Amino acid sequence: MVSFTPTPEQQQLIDTVRRYAANDIRPITHESDEGGGFPASVIDKGWQIGLVPTAIPEALGGLGEMSALTGALAAEELAFGDLSAALAVMTPALFAYPVSLYGTEEQREVWLPPFLEEKAPKVTAALLEPGIFFDAHDLKTTATLEGAKVRLNGAKAYVPLAGDADMMLVYAKNSETGGADAYLVGRGADGLEIEGEEKLMGLRALSTYRVKLNDVRVDLPSRLGGAAGFDYQVVLNRSRVALAALAVGVARASFEYARDYAKERQAFGAPIATKQAIAFMLAEAAIEVDAARLMVWEAAWQLDQGQDASKAAYLAKQYADKAALTVTDSGVQVLGGYGFIREYPVERWLRNARGFTTFEGLAIV
Repeated sequence: MVSFTPTPEQQQLIDTVRRYAANDIRPITHESDEGGGFPASVIDKGWQIGLVPTAIPEALGGLGEMSALTGALAAEELAFGDLSAALAVMTPALFAYPVSLYGTEEQREVWLPPFLEEKAPKVTAALLEPGIFFDAHDLKTTATLEGAKVRLNGAKAYVPLAGDADMMLVYAKNSETGGADAYLVGRGADGLEIEGEEKLMGLRALSTYRVKLNDVRVDLPSRLGGAAGFDYQVVLNRSRVALAALAVGVARASFEYARDYAKERQAFGAPIATKQAIAFMLAEAAIEVDAARLMVWEAAWQLDQGQDASKAAYLAKQYADKAALTVTDSGVQVLGGYGFIREYPVERWLRNARGFTTFEGLAIV
């Protein structure tokens, strides 16, 4: 049975992330969104909370064990601060967690120790592909075996922090089996092209890039998991739970702001929160936030129990995507004309929420 009470360790983490979001992220979200990025010192402070090091098992040199539920709790609090900052802090996990779960002994020995350092390694992962018909189970990027090498061809989109990444995990379809593989591709590989920073409707404080692979050749040992490969569906499930948790955080931020605004804003001699139309809208928003959160917790719990969480993770993400859009749109409506002004955060939350239906592989727990 799912427990709705965080463990003492989880509550301590929640409190720590909540303070970080409130004290370090929230005060500069508007300036960062307008200026195109958070100061490196702020993201570094988020890294020092230790989400990734504590998720790497002690047997692999880490400080704890990987828990999807703990990761989801932290992701919600980070996104409550700001989605761009949350994704920036969580980007190293896109590389570390798959290697921790499925890497060969050599891959783990080489690539996991840097994640225990004070500074986060410059890594990322590339799953999402450009185009409206993207299907995570039908990747267009291909991996073709050529003797002792593998040739990668394709294009990736929304690759976070790729401009500075020294190493990235690239997902591709195996040309022989049709299944999904992942390859460790280093910066400067021949044929690897990182295009200019993307200009997106949301996530304006997160640098994302279009990445092209033109006959990029990597050695066979660069394949995640070696000959055994890895469980792609589990990685997808963990990513969907992470994104759903982030969506809950964005929705909660908008709901709480709109609720507090409605209690203070006076119209016709009374707070607008007493007006039936506003009260009903806020009540429905509160329901959506709690419902989405419970679906996230259920899927995360299944992952931690080693169960097949494919259905639960998919449903959690689908529901959270819609809930975030509904709740943030309600936030804009509650503020009326002010909701359309950029100085008020509800329009930013709506822009960010709009993207969740297109995000795939941008986070993992």
